[in-house]
Amino acid sequence: MMNESVYLQLVDAVFKRIQDACEPVDPDDVEAVAAGDVLTLTFRDRSRCVLNTQRPTRQIWLAANSRAWHFDLDEATGQWTDDKGRGDELYATLSRIVAENAGATLRWG
Repeated sequence: MMNESVYLQLVDAVFKRIQDACEPVDPDDVEAVAAGDVLTLTFRDRSRCVLNTQRPTRQIWLAANSRAWHFDLDEATGQWTDDKGRGDELYATLSRIVAENAGATLRWG
């Protein structure tokens, strides 16, 4: 298991990448706000998508639309994938949630 310092650096990079992807989207459609270990995407209808760190398990947790995911880092691929084995990947899942809730497309440059 990776140490906490490495984990926090990785999570910071993930949160920054998500915020950067939301930047070109109309802030009335999607607003991304980070506060400590939590990143919240708020949509036009005031619904939310919340990502937060889980330091003890070295995961990123995501909740939206009455669903929840726990993502582990696959160190071989560098991808954050759902720990339930469904094949859900963090950025693809976020793209789908934003499309469903805001009708917007995130660009992962």
